[in-house]
Amino acid sequence: MYDRAALAELINKKALQFGQFTLASGKQASFYLDCRQVTLDAQGARLIGEGMLDIIGDDFPPLVGGMAIGADPITAAILTIAGMRDKPLRGVMVRKEPKGHGKGKQVEGPYQEGEEIVIVEDVVTTGGSSLKAIELCEAEGLKVKRVLAIIDRLEGGREAFESKGYELTTLFTVRDFGISVPSP
Repeated sequence: MYDRAALAELINKKALQFGQFTLASGKQASFYLDCRQVTLDAQGARLIGEGMLDIIGDDFPPLVGGMAIGADPITAAILTIAGMRDKPLRGVMVRKEPKGHGKGKQVEGPYQEGEEIVIVEDVVTTGGSSLKAIELCEAEGLKVKRVLAIIDRLEGGREAFESKGYELTTLFTVRDFGISVPSP
Protein backbone atom coordinates (compact mmCIF):
# COMPACT_ATOMS: atom_id res chain seq x y z
CA MET A 1 0.00 0.00 0.00
CA TYR A 2 1.41 3.37 -1.08
CA ASP A 3 2.31 5.69 1.80
CA ARG A 4 2.62 9.17 0.27
CA ALA A 5 3.56 10.81 3.58
CA ALA A 6 6.42 8.35 4.14
CA LEU A 7 7.79 8.99 0.64
CA ALA A 8 7.54 12.78 1.13
CA GLU A 9 9.46 12.47 4.41
CA LEU A 10 12.16 10.38 2.73
CA ILE A 11 12.52 12.86 -0.14
CA ASN A 12 12.67 15.78 2.29
CA LYS A 13 15.28 14.03 4.41
CA LYS A 14 17.51 12.47 1.73
CA ALA A 15 16.97 14.18 -1.63
CA LEU A 16 16.17 17.87 -1.12
CA GLN A 17 19.22 20.14 -0.87
CA PHE A 18 19.55 23.92 -0.85
CA GLY A 19 22.40 25.96 -2.35
CA GLN A 20 23.39 26.98 -5.89
CA PHE A 21 23.04 24.29 -8.53
CA THR A 22 23.13 23.93 -12.32
CA LEU A 23 20.39 21.57 -13.49
CA ALA A 24 20.55 19.17 -16.44
CA SER A 25 18.44 21.69 -18.35
CA GLY A 26 21.22 24.26 -17.83
CA LYS A 27 19.04 26.36 -15.54
CA GLN A 28 20.43 27.73 -12.28
CA ALA A 29 18.53 26.75 -9.13
CA SER A 30 18.59 27.43 -5.41
CA PHE A 31 17.53 23.86 -4.61
CA TYR A 32 18.31 20.41 -5.96
CA LEU A 33 16.38 17.18 -5.78
CA ASP A 34 18.85 14.29 -5.86
CA CYS A 35 16.22 11.58 -6.20
CA ARG A 36 18.87 8.87 -6.63
CA GLN A 37 19.17 9.11 -2.84
CA VAL A 38 15.58 7.82 -2.71
CA THR A 39 15.25 5.65 -5.84
CA LEU A 40 18.34 3.67 -4.78
CA ASP A 41 17.06 3.20 -1.22
CA ALA A 42 15.05 0.04 -0.47
CA GLN A 43 12.19 1.85 1.27
CA GLY A 44 12.19 4.65 -1.31
CA ALA A 45 12.13 2.23 -4.24
CA ARG A 46 9.21 0.35 -2.72
CA LEU A 47 7.22 3.53 -2.08
CA ILE A 48 7.93 4.91 -5.57
CA GLY A 49 6.97 1.61 -7.22
CA GLU A 50 3.73 1.45 -5.23
CA GLY A 51 2.87 5.10 -5.91
CA MET A 52 3.47 4.86 -9.63
CA LEU A 53 1.52 1.60 -9.93
CA ASP A 54 -1.37 3.26 -8.11
CA ILE A 55 -1.29 6.07 -10.70
CA ILE A 56 -1.23 3.57 -13.57
CA GLY A 57 -4.21 1.81 -12.00
CA ASP A 58 -5.95 -1.00 -13.86
CA ASP A 59 -5.27 0.48 -17.29
CA PHE A 60 -1.96 -1.35 -17.59
CA PRO A 61 0.36 -0.87 -20.55
CA PRO A 62 2.69 -3.75 -21.28
CA LEU A 63 5.80 -1.55 -20.88
CA VAL A 64 7.36 1.01 -18.57
CA GLY A 65 10.75 2.71 -18.85
CA GLY A 66 12.68 5.86 -19.52
CA MET A 67 16.02 7.52 -20.07
CA ALA A 68 19.01 5.78 -18.50
CA ILE A 69 20.30 6.22 -15.84
CA GLY A 70 17.72 8.16 -13.82
CA ALA A 71 14.73 6.09 -14.89
CA ASP A 72 16.41 2.70 -14.44
CA PRO A 73 15.83 2.28 -10.68
CA ILE A 74 12.29 3.65 -11.05
CA THR A 75 11.57 1.11 -13.77
CA ALA A 76 13.01 -1.67 -11.61
CA ALA A 77 10.93 -0.59 -8.61
CA ILE A 78 7.72 -0.54 -10.64
CA LEU A 79 8.50 -3.94 -12.17
CA THR A 80 9.24 -5.44 -8.76
CA ILE A 81 5.99 -4.24 -7.20
CA ALA A 82 4.06 -5.25 -10.34
CA GLY A 83 5.53 -8.74 -10.06
CA MET A 84 4.49 -8.94 -6.41
CA ARG A 85 0.94 -7.98 -7.49
CA ASP A 86 0.91 -10.47 -10.40
CA LYS A 87 0.62 -7.64 -12.93
CA PRO A 88 2.10 -8.40 -16.36
CA LEU A 89 4.60 -5.62 -16.99
CA ARG A 90 7.95 -5.39 -18.75
CA GLY A 91 10.56 -2.66 -18.78
CA VAL A 92 12.82 -0.87 -21.22
CA MET A 93 15.93 1.24 -20.81
CA VAL A 94 16.56 4.12 -23.20
CA ARG A 95 20.22 4.91 -23.81
CA LYS A 96 21.40 8.47 -24.42
CA GLU A 97 23.64 7.18 -27.22
CA PRO A 98 23.43 4.01 -29.31
CA LYS A 99 25.34 1.07 -27.87
CA GLY A 100 28.77 0.81 -29.51
CA HIS A 101 28.64 -2.97 -29.90
CA GLY A 102 26.19 -5.81 -30.41
CA LYS A 103 23.04 -4.55 -32.12
CA GLY A 104 23.81 -0.89 -31.41
CA LYS A 105 20.37 -0.30 -29.91
CA GLN A 106 19.23 2.75 -27.97
CA VAL A 107 16.06 1.17 -26.60
CA GLU A 108 16.77 -2.07 -24.75
CA GLY A 109 14.32 -4.57 -23.36
CA PRO A 110 11.65 -7.13 -24.19
CA TYR A 111 9.33 -5.06 -26.38
CA GLN A 112 7.59 -5.38 -29.72
CA GLU A 113 6.73 -2.66 -32.19
CA GLY A 114 3.26 -1.24 -31.61
CA GLU A 115 3.17 -1.82 -27.84
CA GLU A 116 2.21 0.94 -25.41
CA ILE A 117 4.69 2.33 -22.89
CA VAL A 118 4.57 4.63 -19.89
CA ILE A 119 7.70 6.81 -19.68
CA VAL A 120 9.06 7.33 -16.14
CA GLU A 121 11.32 10.06 -14.79
CA ASP A 122 12.60 11.15 -11.40
CA VAL A 123 12.46 14.97 -11.57
CA VAL A 124 10.87 16.97 -14.37
CA THR A 125 12.17 20.49 -15.01
CA THR A 126 11.78 21.28 -18.72
CA GLY A 127 10.92 17.71 -19.75
CA GLY A 128 13.90 17.44 -22.10
CA SER A 129 15.13 14.04 -20.94
CA SER A 130 11.74 12.36 -21.14
CA LEU A 131 10.93 14.05 -24.47
CA LYS A 132 14.14 12.52 -25.85
CA ALA A 133 13.13 9.11 -24.42
CA ILE A 134 9.71 9.50 -26.06
CA GLU A 135 11.31 10.34 -29.40
CA LEU A 136 13.58 7.28 -29.25
CA CYS A 137 10.78 4.93 -28.14
CA GLU A 138 8.49 6.17 -30.89
CA ALA A 139 11.29 5.66 -33.43
CA GLU A 140 11.22 1.98 -32.37
CA GLY A 141 7.47 1.84 -33.02
CA LEU A 142 6.34 2.09 -29.39
CA LYS A 143 3.24 4.13 -28.49
CA VAL A 144 3.75 6.44 -25.52
CA LYS A 145 0.69 6.42 -23.33
CA ARG A 146 1.75 8.97 -20.69
CA VAL A 147 4.65 10.23 -18.58
CA LEU A 148 5.02 9.61 -14.83
CA ALA A 149 7.51 11.36 -12.58
CA ILE A 150 8.31 11.51 -8.92
CA ILE A 151 8.50 15.33 -8.74
CA ASP A 152 7.57 18.22 -11.02
CA ARG A 153 9.74 21.32 -10.43
CA LEU A 154 6.94 23.36 -12.09
CA GLU A 155 9.37 24.94 -14.55
CA GLY A 156 7.68 24.20 -17.86
CA GLY A 157 7.95 20.44 -18.19
CA ARG A 158 4.22 19.78 -17.91
CA GLU A 159 3.50 22.35 -20.60
CA ALA A 160 6.22 20.91 -22.86
CA PHE A 161 4.59 17.46 -22.63
CA GLU A 162 1.09 18.86 -23.19
CA SER A 163 2.28 20.76 -26.29
CA LYS A 164 3.34 17.39 -27.75
CA GLY A 165 0.12 15.64 -26.69
CA TYR A 166 1.40 13.77 -23.62
CA GLU A 167 -0.03 13.79 -20.11
CA LEU A 168 2.34 14.21 -17.16
CA THR A 169 1.33 12.80 -13.80
CA THR A 170 3.58 13.19 -10.76
CA LEU A 171 3.64 11.91 -7.20
CA PHE A 172 4.63 15.41 -6.00
CA THR A 173 5.39 18.94 -7.07
CA VAL A 174 8.00 21.16 -5.42
CA ARG A 175 5.13 22.98 -3.67
CA ASP A 176 4.56 19.79 -1.65
CA PHE A 177 7.96 20.50 -0.07
CA GLY A 178 7.25 24.13 0.78
CA ILE A 179 9.10 25.53 -2.24
CA SER A 180 7.27 28.42 -3.83
CA VAL A 181 7.49 28.93 -7.55
CA PRO A 182 5.90 31.61 -9.67
CA SER A 183 2.62 30.66 -11.30
CA PRO A 184 2.83 30.30 -15.09
